[in-house]
Order: sequence, then structure tokens, then C-alpha cells
Amino acid sequence: MKNNTIKKILTEKEFQRTLLGSRIEINGWVRSKRDSKSGLSFIEVNDGSSLDSIQIIAPNELANYSEIEKVSTGCSIRAIGSLIESQGKGQDVEVRAEKIEVVGWVDDPESYPISKKRHSFEYLRSVPHLRIRTNTFGAITRVRTSLANKIHNYFFERGFHWINTPIITSSDCEGAGELFRVSALDLANLRDISEPLDFKKDFFSEETFLTVSGQLNVEAYCLAMSKVYTFGPTFRAENSNTSRHLAEFWMIEPEIAFADINDNANLAEELLRTVISQILEEREEDIHFFSKFIDKEITKRLRNIVEKKFEKISYTEAIKILQESGRSFEFPVKWGLDLQSEHERFLTEEHAKAPLIVIDYPKEIKAFYMRMNDDEKTVSAMDVLVPGIGEIIGGSQREERLDVLDSRIENDSIREKLSWYRDLRKYGTVPHAGFGLGFERLLNYVSGMENIRDCIPFPRTPGNAKI
Repeated sequence: MKNNTIKKILTEKEFQRTLLGSRIEINGWVRSKRDSKSGLSFIEVNDGSSLDSIQIIAPNELANYSEIEKVSTGCSIRAIGSLIESQGKGQDVEVRAEKIEVVGWVDDPESYPISKKRHSFEYLRSVPHLRIRTNTFGAITRVRTSLANKIHNYFFERGFHWINTPIITSSDCEGAGELFRVSALDLANLRDISEPLDFKKDFFSEETFLTVSGQLNVEAYCLAMSKVYTFGPTFRAENSNTSRHLAEFWMIEPEIAFADINDNANLAEELLRTVISQILEEREEDIHFFSKFIDKEITKRLRNIVEKKFEKISYTEAIKILQESGRSFEFPVKWGLDLQSEHERFLTEEHAKAPLIVIDYPKEIKAFYMRMNDDEKTVSAMDVLVPGIGEIIGGSQREERLDVLDSRIENDSIREKLSWYRDLRKYGTVPHAGFGLGFERLLNYVSGMENIRDCIPFPRTPGNAKI
């Protein structure tokens, strides 16, 4: 009688037929209730398993019907009754209750933050602990769960090993300096704040931070296990209040040995095609919801990813295309400058009209660990661009030659701190490559949501660490 989710009851027709006429138990939260003059109450209940709710019919003969009449949106209930064919439109079955227990009341229905009306996403961000009770965030959560599962399965089925890289680190992978410091020092009670902090007295005996990437660590495992990946939280202390930035987010970072930039690009393309194709099938109901209420073009864009071959061009070709486009861009287009979002979107949406992989960027605008090309002007870096948002994946072939790597590390202290990373080039080095895919950015793309803060359960942004 238990463990029958609403989704299973409503969508698995053969299972539904076997339950017709039998007693079942439904546990969930009230989405709405209406009382009829004929002595019946109709209660819509949702348990999170599906976008749809199931209707519970409560007859006035129930012993606690006077209590049932007071049930409001948000209350949690346990209902036991017979599954019957529905007489109304829009549903095949409903439950005629024999017993209803109110497990949890809403103290003041008038002030309930998630009342039965449409709320702005901005408002819902102020109540992240309750916004999950809306259709949109239920759908986001189900897609997020499926997407994570598909990514793990993709790598598992291809012989990759999941490596849990450290969250606390002493190195800055990107050299950006936008890090959250981790310290056990009693900063509030230092005797002399004018003196520099002595991190030798700290917990780890050196300065440590929350990681911005697991890449450098996962390279060590790649150079023994061949195919590895990370999937975990990363942190950026970047003071950006935009719809594209989070201070805490999740990253997928595969790394493959005996591989070059082309192998890397093929892996990125296949990963996106595979997981998006599977999500379109598995979460059809939720994707339909997003296309109806969030972005009418979302299904078309996702099909575009699955069905169209990713075009590949060099950064130099991309600059030429932009310069010859006749378009006036807000940011300048010049060889040696990084591509901006408006450039990336033009390349995918108007030039290629399909996903695009841009490779071989100027070395000055890319990180030290990216492999120097023979022209000594560019590195084997790549960005995967998709219509709608631009860059979704960034990666590179790594510099496996110690002398070249050393020439790119200009700071002696950084070279000393990364002595272990240099060891990987001294002891059995091989060509290898990898990339980073922001999980929330991918979820943004799959759902059509405009703000990345709506694609993570509890967003962390400048000035906000609510809950």
C-alpha cells in the first residue's frame, strides 16, 4: 500500500490498472482544495515525484471532516482510500478517501509564503527553503537529479573513475586570486591586526582556500588511471551580481590521458549530446513545462544540440568571422582579446546556427597549464559554445613538457608551490586533456531558466548566504 509515488500511479498505465479498486496510501502536501455543496472536498496532493498532483476526494462522512474543511495549501496529509476512475477531465484516476490524517498544519494560511498564486522568481529567492514547493522548482529539482545521474552514468559506462578532489586547497588553479580563505585562526581576537597573519600557526600550517577547480588534482589521477573525472563543489569569491555567476557551484571536470585537443573536443560533444538526449526522454513532462512557461524555444534548442554536428573553428577564424560580419558589437573584436558573450552568441546563433567549438586561443589570455602550439603564439585551448548562452564548456590539452611548462610559470613561488604538479611531467609524462562544465550552467541551458541562482537549491552570491 505504501511506496506508491504519485508519478507511478498517474503515468504507469499497467501499474495503474492493477491498483484500480484497491486501497492505497498517498502522502504529500496540499496544492489546493475546494469544497462542493454536495458534501465533498477535492484536495490536490503532490509528493514531489511528478509535476502533476493526484486528486483526493474527501466525503463529509469522514469522522474528522470538520478538520478536513480547514486544510489549506501547504498542509501535509496522509490519505488512505480506493483508487477509482476519475469522472472529471484532465485525470484518469483519483482517490476516494476512507481516512485522512493531517500530519502538519500551516499555522497561518493567510501569511503562507507559497500561497496558490504565481510568484516572481526574485521573490522566491527570498524563501529558498519553501520555493521547492512550486511547480517550477519541483521541475528544476527533478531535472537536476536526472542530469547528475546521467552524467555519472555516462562516465561510468565508458570506464572513467570518479575522483573526489579536495575542497580545501593551497593552490589557485586559475591564478585569478578570487578565492575564499579557509582559516582556523581567531581573527577577531588577534592582538595586533597591523601585523601580517602568520599562517604557520594556522590549522594546515600554511594559507589555504576553498577550491576553484579540481583540475590540477585530477590530473595526478589521470596520469595513472587514464580516464577520470571530478563532480563536486567549487568556489569563486568574484564580486559579480549577475544572472550568470554564483559564489558556490558544482563542476564536472573529466581528464583523459594519451589524448589531444581533438579527443577532448569529441568527448565534450558526445557528453552533451548523450545526456541532453536522455533528459529529453526521461524528463519529458518537466521539459514540456519549461517550454510552456519558461522558454518556448527550449525543446528546439536542445534538439539542435542532439541532432547537429558541432562545427569546429580556430580562434583566429572566429575573429575574422566577427570582423567581417558587419555587426557593431559593444566589446571590441581584435586578435588577442577574449571573446565576449555577444561574440559567442553571434558565432553560434547567426554564423553556425549550431553548437560550435573554438580552439587555439592566444597564449596571453589563457592559463599556464595549456599546451603551447607550434606557432608559440597560441595554446591548445577550446571553448564549446551553444546557441542561447554562448560558452558552456572550457578546456584544453595540458602542457606535458616540463621545460615549456616552467617557461609559462613566471612566478618562482608558484613554481615551488606546484612542485608536485611539475613532478607529473618528470615521472612518466603523457599528452593529456580535459575540460570544465559548470553543472548549474548546463541546468540553466536545459531548463531555459534565465538566472543561474534558480538552478541551485540554496544560491550563494555576494551579500547573500541565506540559510
